[in-house]
Amino acid sequence: MKLQRMNRRALSLGALAVSGALALTACGSDDTGTSSGSSSSATAAAGSIKCDDARGQLLADGSSAQKNAIDAWVKNFTQACSGVQVNYKGSGSGAGVTAFTQGQVAFAGSDSALKPDAVAASKSVCTGGQGIDLPMVAGPIAVAFNVSGVDSLVLDAATIAKIFDGKITNWNDAAIAKLNPGATLPDLKIQPYHRSDESGTTDNFTKYLIAATPDNWKYSGGKAWQAKGGQAAAGSSGVAQGVKQTNGAIGYMELSYAKDGLGTVAVNTGAAAPVKPSSDGATKAVAAAQVVGTGSDLSLKLDYNTKAEGAYPLTLVTYEIACDKGNKAATLPATKAFLRYIASEDGQGILSGIDYAPIPDAIISKVRTTIEGLS
Repeated sequence: MKLQRMNRRALSLGALAVSGALALTACGSDDTGTSSGSSSSATAAAGSIKCDDARGQLLADGSSAQKNAIDAWVKNFTQACSGVQVNYKGSGSGAGVTAFTQGQVAFAGSDSALKPDAVAASKSVCTGGQGIDLPMVAGPIAVAFNVSGVDSLVLDAATIAKIFDGKITNWNDAAIAKLNPGATLPDLKIQPYHRSDESGTTDNFTKYLIAATPDNWKYSGGKAWQAKGGQAAAGSSGVAQGVKQTNGAIGYMELSYAKDGLGTVAVNTGAAAPVKPSSDGATKAVAAAQVVGTGSDLSLKLDYNTKAEGAYPLTLVTYEIACDKGNKAATLPATKAFLRYIASEDGQGILSGIDYAPIPDAIISKVRTTIEGLS
């Protein structure tokens, strides 16, 4: 059987060499929103994936922020490693951490590093070890809006805070007009949308407000939304859908969800020019992050109050959470193979094409070393 598989692979590689670009172009686009070009390079990169002894079903859950990235990665990985089925639910960071500490999943995704109580809980499922944070995906949190007749919009931290705290309630408010001279702002009620579920996106969004405008955001922050009022929706996709369906709406979501006619706010950070959400802007923000985790934990501290030119401050990092030691023997090979691929140059290389940002080299190199040591 092994020889037959090797022969089949040799024939496939030979066909690829002959057909070249035609074989890649045929992959087209997929439902993750990946363009034809991005899909082609991702598929080409799949040839370097090491499957090792990976087999069976790999269950995972967590951050909806990275769901589109995970979908693209899973497609490439399972094409190369046909003996593995990866099922990532994307129920939100809070749900993912809970599932991990209860031993229901092999790994979880979270847009916030593990809190001490979650680390303690993880020790009951990581025999002889504990859960650790592996930064894997960076991405800008877009403040997306749907206001008829308004195509571009500049806001600063104070104005964003007041909008989501119900202190600014109309689109033609003087504070918004001052930031958008010459714009025709309608006399229209603002409808702010926030997450209904516990979310690392909410955690990072409110960390930004706390850091950048503490006088206007008096809440303690965390995964659960604390301000009063506004509309609630589940998941980043739910917030995006609510904003799309409501004239006058505004909400926070990962850039990959801010599509289909939604505008995105350029943030006035105090730099020379307002900064629009972008992969490059997110990478610039993460490059200044500090590793604050201990041991094999690689949790980061971001500078949400950055004024660096081109750095987009509303940026989150999604961590894959796994056991450093004590992983289940049945899922360890698949877990390591999948995490190895997504942390690889090929895996990180597809992120910019689908509105995410790769983790800077100095950090992702540490992630790769840590993955090899998982046991």
